[in-house]
Amino acid sequence: MSAEIRALEPKELWNKFADLNDVPRPSKKEERVIQFMKDFGAKLGLETIEDEVGNVIIRKPASPGMENRKAIVMQSHLDMVHQKNNDTVFDFDTQGIEMFVEGDWVKAKGTTLGADNGLGVATIMAVLESDTIVHPDLEALFTIDEETGMTGAKGLKGGILRGEILLNLDTEEDDEIGVGCAGGVDVTATKTYEEENVPQDFIAYNIEVKGLQGGHSGMQIHEGLGNANKIMNRLLYSVINAIQITEIDGGSLRNAIPRESSAIVVSHKNNDRFIESSLLEIVERIKMELKTKEPDLEINFNTIEMPLKMVNQDLSQNLIKAIYAAHNGVYRMSPDIPDLVETSNNIARVIVKDGKIKIGCLTRSSVESSKADLANALTSTFELAGCKVELSGDYPGWAPNMDSDILKVMVPIYERINNGEKPHVAACHAGLECGILGTNYPNMDMISFGPNIKGAHSPDERAQISSALKYWKFVLEILKNIPKAS
Repeated sequence: MSAEIRALEPKELWNKFADLNDVPRPSKKEERVIQFMKDFGAKLGLETIEDEVGNVIIRKPASPGMENRKAIVMQSHLDMVHQKNNDTVFDFDTQGIEMFVEGDWVKAKGTTLGADNGLGVATIMAVLESDTIVHPDLEALFTIDEETGMTGAKGLKGGILRGEILLNLDTEEDDEIGVGCAGGVDVTATKTYEEENVPQDFIAYNIEVKGLQGGHSGMQIHEGLGNANKIMNRLLYSVINAIQITEIDGGSLRNAIPRESSAIVVSHKNNDRFIESSLLEIVERIKMELKTKEPDLEINFNTIEMPLKMVNQDLSQNLIKAIYAAHNGVYRMSPDIPDLVETSNNIARVIVKDGKIKIGCLTRSSVESSKADLANALTSTFELAGCKVELSGDYPGWAPNMDSDILKVMVPIYERINNGEKPHVAACHAGLECGILGTNYPNMDMISFGPNIKGAHSPDERAQISSALKYWKFVLEILKNIPKAS
């Protein structure tokens, strides 16, 4: 299937994407792709360095006649979200992504595609390799671990980069020019508990929620998609006085809307009719509410062999109530920018097993005080259930600069090459690295753009072929028209 991808236009871009997708690169395990990128720079004979946290920087001199332009940084992250369907057999640690073409889209077989941010990485690789693409002095910045903590951007020290303009290639709508983004913080609630023995006159149920679309917990948080953890908790709440939890396993990564959850609960045998009728009733209600957004939602429950241990009744109820009360989804829309989500939360991971509870959330906001407000609300909710709450991985947003020199260049270029179509200049609710990079490079002029990518952070991720060509032409025109150095 790689040959099918390599035949697509622009070949320079798709061939580099195919090369990159042969290299396993899940977040936190980027050793192979770091070495791949260092080897790539060395093969081209370009100055290549790895900083102390694992970011790779490759420098290429300006094309003839472009020496008097401002130096630029082209930036993308090396890691990718590793998500797969339950019935897909795949090892992200050892396998390259298996891609195929369907109509105008490149997709992956049952896994995330890695177009986020692999197409950005491939773009920069193609520019570095080319002998014909016109550009000013160029630094390629390949950061690590963007998806699970942005530790690469956080670890990049001031004074390393020389560029005056940063082109971040991590936007997922080809008509959008990004000028700002949300910051974020991880909210984690934990608790240990003493397990109780399950009485002999109890019965056990396995409950499953699956078939949800999932998606990007920032860019898609406003779409009304189902969150498997909240759906599971709603099921448990419907029978809260009759059950005790044995275990829960829901969701996966903080930046992905949870697609699946499973739970095992126990109850006295006399409650079987009440539990089954109550669950059937709430299942029908949930499916009716989500029939438009989540047509493939499945909710199943059945009796299973009795487990040995369970959570005590008070803690079971307190936990269910806390998750029910914890905010999920849009918290506040921006009062200043139309249709922009200002603040949101994703209840991403719920684990209850072997005497330990862990609930992981990602809270995002473009306003620091609003981010803190929601984080405080979540902290209060989980502390009332007896949990310890930790805030970690805090990163800042990126404040828009509508007077940006590179923005003034890009808007007319976009209109010229797209028959007068106007770009959408906007901030986004995703966590781009620009805000973090700006802390050590406060005078750098930053912008973000990219091709159409749908379903990022889920196995439905797909990249639009025609959009990639449109985006590639935009990149080439931008590089030729970088402002002159002052």
